[in-house]
Amino acid sequence: MRTRVGIIGAGPAGLLLAQLLDRSGIESVLIERQSAEHVAGRIRAGILESTTVDVLRAAGVGDRLAHTAIEHRGIYLQWPGTRHQVDFADLIGRSVWVYGQTEVTADLMAARAAAGQRIHYKVTDVGVHEVDSDRPHITFRDEHGVARRIDADVIVGCDGFHGPSRQAIPASVRRTWERTYPFAWLGVLAEVAPSTDELIYAWHEDGFALHSMRSPAVSRFYLQVRPEEDIAEWSDDRIWAALAERLHIDGWTLRTGTITEKSVLPMRSHVTAPMRHGRLFLAGDAAHIVPPTGAKGLNLAVADVAVLAEALTAWLGAGDERAAAAYSATALRRVWRATHFSWWMTTMLHRHGDDFDGELQLAQLRRIAQSTHAATELAENYTGTSIETA
Repeated sequence: MRTRVGIIGAGPAGLLLAQLLDRSGIESVLIERQSAEHVAGRIRAGILESTTVDVLRAAGVGDRLAHTAIEHRGIYLQWPGTRHQVDFADLIGRSVWVYGQTEVTADLMAARAAAGQRIHYKVTDVGVHEVDSDRPHITFRDEHGVARRIDADVIVGCDGFHGPSRQAIPASVRRTWERTYPFAWLGVLAEVAPSTDELIYAWHEDGFALHSMRSPAVSRFYLQVRPEEDIAEWSDDRIWAALAERLHIDGWTLRTGTITEKSVLPMRSHVTAPMRHGRLFLAGDAAHIVPPTGAKGLNLAVADVAVLAEALTAWLGAGDERAAAAYSATALRRVWRATHFSWWMTTMLHRHGDDFDGELQLAQLRRIAQSTHAATELAENYTGTSIETA
């Protein structure tokens, strides 16, 4: 096969990049190791920044989002005896939207099918070759085991931390930074209407808790647990009891319902640089991972893709390589901003260290409640800063 852009990974980042390129008249081919059904069913992020919503609308996949997403003006920060609202709309005039990754993926998959461009699912043995030359190519075996090759002008790795793209950057030029946190999240999806109008981020002596939502009838919850936690030890009753304890506030009641999904999510930060080497570009989890406390993972991938689509359009469409040459530096500035915010939210809200550390956390939470400047800083980062381009 011959194409302008070969994209490895058909999650939201890869699909959105293909959609943006298609709208600029640039052909691409997508390959993905999982089945279409698996990709469509992955339950991940659920909070969209205002900038992410803008990009999806510009990509032509914002119609269903406009009708079904739930707009949120802010969040609640909670610690024992206090629940404080941080109103983003009042502070900075921006909001966030609850719209699950499954919904974003469904919209992008429908757009890809409508565009009639090529996508290969259930591929194996993916290899990235000659990215230092003007003949980069991808090899793989399709779902029938047939060896295939894609020749492209550029290759984009949207294939996550374990994909081959990141490893294709030589170790001599690749640099990584990583932080592993001493706790994890027990994530729960439940068929119950949310008990709150906004997300609740709760600091508690027993550990962090988060009340989120996916729809008017489905709620999402998280509990701080040990990284080695055995999920089999968490019965539904134990989960509801822990949530009720950590989210307790006088005059408020937690609704309970049928739990449909449980998982344990490790917490870590990871950044790889550069995000471009030769004719290979990285986007999304292939280049960076953040703890989910700041709701930045999917949004950061969208920002990468927005910058990259503009850069590739200028290069492949008009012969101007300047933005492509600056892509890594441009994207990494936002990556590190989001990494810092995610670290800050995580270390402020999760119990770790001793009682001294706990009192420092409570002091920071009270500062946000009492200071417009501190609350504004949180609001600006949570809702998403403007996407910088080269």
